[in-house]
Amino acid sequence: MIRRQMARWKNWMDYNKLQTIIMIHFTLLGVCTVLILAFGLYIRFANTAREMATQENIRIVDQINQAVNSHLKEMMQVSDSVYYHILKQQEISDADAGTSIELLYNANQDKVVNIALFDTEGDVVYGVPSSAAKKNSSPLKAKWYQDAASNIENLHFSLPYVQNIFDTSDASYRWVVSLSRYVEFERNGRVEDGILLVDMNFNGIEQILKNVHLENSAYLYLMDQAGEIIYHPRQQLLYSGLTKEDNRRIKDYEDGGYIVKFQNEERLNTIKTVGYTGWKLVAVVPMQEVVSGYRELGYYILILSICLIIILVWVSTIVSEKLTVPIDRLEKSVESLEAGNLETEIAISGSEEIRHLGHSIQSMVDEMKRLMAKIVVEQELKRKTEFEALQTQINPHFLYNTLDSIVWMIENGKSEGAIKMVTSLARLFRISIRGKSVVPVSDELAHAQYYLTIQNVRYKNKFTYEVEAAEEVKAYATVKLILQPMIENSINHGMAYMEKDDGGKITVRAYIKEESLVMEVEDNGCGMTKEQIGQLFDGQEHGRSKGAGIGMRNVNERIRIHFGEEYGVQVLSEPDEGTLVRMRMPLQRANPPGKEGKRL
Repeated sequence: MIRRQMARWKNWMDYNKLQTIIMIHFTLLGVCTVLILAFGLYIRFANTAREMATQENIRIVDQINQAVNSHLKEMMQVSDSVYYHILKQQEISDADAGTSIELLYNANQDKVVNIALFDTEGDVVYGVPSSAAKKNSSPLKAKWYQDAASNIENLHFSLPYVQNIFDTSDASYRWVVSLSRYVEFERNGRVEDGILLVDMNFNGIEQILKNVHLENSAYLYLMDQAGEIIYHPRQQLLYSGLTKEDNRRIKDYEDGGYIVKFQNEERLNTIKTVGYTGWKLVAVVPMQEVVSGYRELGYYILILSICLIIILVWVSTIVSEKLTVPIDRLEKSVESLEAGNLETEIAISGSEEIRHLGHSIQSMVDEMKRLMAKIVVEQELKRKTEFEALQTQINPHFLYNTLDSIVWMIENGKSEGAIKMVTSLARLFRISIRGKSVVPVSDELAHAQYYLTIQNVRYKNKFTYEVEAAEEVKAYATVKLILQPMIENSINHGMAYMEKDDGGKITVRAYIKEESLVMEVEDNGCGMTKEQIGQLFDGQEHGRSKGAGIGMRNVNERIRIHFGEEYGVQVLSEPDEGTLVRMRMPLQRANPPGKEGKRL
């Protein structure tokens, strides 16, 4: 029965005008809207009320977070002032340095409890207000000291604790948050390593949290990364076991709003991580308070649904009239395109949306034509440049000289050198003849290493070389055989004019910079002028650039074919200062072994 009705409905739509079909469907949409709005809008309003409560909590938590962050930032500014404006400018043994630190402490003593500088033995180099540690204290075992010593590049905030390592006159100890960092300071003409400690009074953070006023029974608390309570308005009740908190579970939640059930009560928890420390601010609001006011909004659902149906019927009448004729013309144009006639003129008329659609189709056709032409050119250029690249990488002259050097070594009893050259040559060929055009950086660096080994023996150690690359860089992808032409240029045009004792050196690097893979070949040879650099890429042969320009253009074009026009080769050089060739490519992981990658 249902299948028969569906067939009748389909037959009716096939033989009726588009205008009628649009009007009917819009009317049905209005009726369906009436049926679903009663439930849907109620849920929507409920969610809106919850979202509003969440956003309000987020706003409050953000304000508190900003206040706490500002408090912590002031502490960081004190540390920066001591390090950059005092320790880096003056010797710590200088009286002016001590005076400057004391003045900085006095200006911030309402927030700062201690400022102290420790050496690598854990002894106090300088401190204010106390300049000495207690005899039985052990700063080296303190977590703030160990964190700063083990990670010297960062600032380190501690959890609140009682600072008791200093020998104070009144024997008073305060709750503090410590900021520690690795520093270098000058003492008696020598630069030493040390740890700079700034203790901030935790009472300042506590007062910020106590001054928060949430509505009704809502409240805010602060915990560390492990879920330990740092501040809670019902802290005494928690310690005495008269109440409980859901902090052990909440500590694993990301920032945002969550509805959780705790002790048979649904609660809206809003979480915000405090910058620099990893602590978490948690605002807790019972859901009963959130949902109590949104039920009355359900009375507006019926009125809104009826209004929507009226609007839909009116809009369907207008839209159906405007859409029928322009869509029919546009459809015929598309049918012509489907038949393969790319020269079809797209009919553009009707409302703004339909005209925009027509323009979009016309743009798509134009782009298809352009891409088809570009693909033909790129494929031809790719075949040509790859052929030239393979042709220029290992030429008969290089092979002949290498084999000649091997024969000479064997005849003169230098079997170890001969073995080294044969091994390097075999491995170089093994990498060169692989069919892949995109290879891991590790393969390209290995190819360069073997090539440099062979050339270094051939030129009788006329130059030294070095290959620099971090392990994580070697797993990324690069175009194959781009380093060898650059190394060959460095040898033929950079090292050729240097004597053995001149200290000639070629350095090959691979590193990551600004989300790009960068590979460099640098030599300390005779260098080039800006005019000579320009001649390398103009397609003409000019004196010194002859041969070098072929390899340079070859590599530049292959990189651009694979990765786009924004990538390629850059040459930096000055006469008598050496030359640096930099090749930039996108940062992309190499494919697993045995699988040829797609064109990038």
